Amino acid sequence: MIRRNFVIAASAVAGVTQTLAAPAAPAAPTGARPDQRLAIKYRFDDPNMDLFFMSALSWGPAGGLDIGQAFHAASTIVDGDADSWVASFGTYGDVQDAQATTWAKRGWRRAAGEARLKAFASYRSAWQFAEPGGESFTRLYRQHQKAFATAMNELALPATLFQVPYQGKALPGLFLRNAAADAPVVLLIGGADTCFEDLFLSYGRAFWERGYSVAIADLPGQGITAADGLYWEIEPERPIAAVVDTLIQRFGARAGRIALVGCSLGGYFATRAAGLEPRLATVIATTPFPAPGELFGASVRAALAGGAEAKAPSSATLRSWQTMLWKAGAATPQAFVARWEPARADAAKVTLPFLSVLGGGDSPVFAAQARRWHEQIHSSRKEFVFLDAASGADGHCQVNARVRLVQEACGWMDEVFAAKARS
Repeated sequence: MIRRNFVIAASAVAGVTQTLAAPAAPAAPTGARPDQRLAIKYRFDDPNMDLFFMSALSWGPAGGLDIGQAFHAASTIVDGDADSWVASFGTYGDVQDAQATTWAKRGWRRAAGEARLKAFASYRSAWQFAEPGGESFTRLYRQHQKAFATAMNELALPATLFQVPYQGKALPGLFLRNAAADAPVVLLIGGADTCFEDLFLSYGRAFWERGYSVAIADLPGQGITAADGLYWEIEPERPIAAVVDTLIQRFGARAGRIALVGCSLGGYFATRAAGLEPRLATVIATTPFPAPGELFGASVRAALAGGAEAKAPSSATLRSWQTMLWKAGAATPQAFVARWEPARADAAKVTLPFLSVLGGGDSPVFAAQARRWHEQIHSSRKEFVFLDAASGADGHCQVNARVRLVQEACGWMDEVFAAKARS
C-alpha cells in the first residue's frame, strides 16, 4: 500500500490540516485504454465482462455471492457473449431465491435472508449485459428489487426504502439507520453502472457497520430511472439537493453532519456538489472526475477509430455502449459526447474537507483529472490517496478490494467529524 497524503499541520491547536500537491502516480501502462478500469485480467478476456465479474466477487464480504458461487455462475459463460452472461447469473439467482424460500418455510429466517441477498446479487449481475430497457432487463431488475427488499426484512436490518420527489417523478433510495443516536449520515452516490441496492453491498453495509447512518440513492440515469425518462444530468447538484432535503425532512439528518461519497461517474457528481451544496460536511470521491466529457469523448473516438482491421466488438461491449446511451438519453455516440463536452466542476468553489482516492489500475484520464483536482481545490483540509497494485485495491472504485475504500473513507470522516465537534 502507498498512501501519499503529504499532510502537514497548519495549526496544532485548531487541528487544521492541509495537503501539498498530490505526487504524480506511476505512468499508465503502455497501451492503456482511455476507459480502462482494471490493470490486469482476472478471468475474462472481455474487459467489461472481467470488470463486472470482479464486481460480483467483491460483493461477497457484504452478503453477495461467495467465491465458489460466483465462479460456478461464471463457468457457463462464453467470454464476451452477453446473452450467456445474462442466462447464467439469472438462473443462479433463481437457484438462490428458491433456496431462500425453502429455508424461510422452515423458519430459518437469517439463512433465508442471506440466500435471498445472494439471489439479489445474482439478478443484479445478470441484467448488466441485458438489452437496456428490454423485457429481460426489466424482468431481472424487478426480480432484483423484490429479492433485495425481502432480504432486508428477513435479515431484520434497520433499512427503509424511500423515494425522492424529482421533476414530477421519483428517485429511489435506501436509508440504514445506525443505532448511535447522533451518527453522521453518509450519502453514497454511484456511477454509470450502479443502482442503490448494489451500493449497499459495495460499500453501504460496511459504512453502517462502522458507526454511520447510510443513505444510498439513484440519481437520474442510474438504476432503472431511465425507464421513467430520467437521464444523467450535467448539473447533478440539483437531484443531490433533493435527496439531502429528504434526508433532513424524513430521517432527521442535520446540515453539517452529512458526508457525500461519490464513485465513478459519481466522482463527477461529487465534485459538483462539493462546491454547490452547503449542507455537506465533507466529500470523498473515487475518483474525482470534474470533466467527464474528456473521458467520454476519448472513449468514443477510440471505439470509432478501429478501422476495417479491428476485431469486432463483443456483444458484451456493444450492450455496454447501448446501456450508456440509454442512461444518458442520447440517440448516438456523437450526441452523447456533444452533450457532455461542457460538463465541468469548478475546483475554485470547493473549500470543504475533500478526500481524493485513485487506484493505480484506473484509466489514465481518471488519474490525470484526480491529480489536477486535488491540486486545484481551495480546501484547507484535503488528502490524496493513491492505491497501487500491492494494495490489491488498484481497480476502478477499488472494485477488487472494496473494504480498502471504506477504511480510507471512514478514517477520514472520523477525523473530520471529530474536528468539527471540537471547534
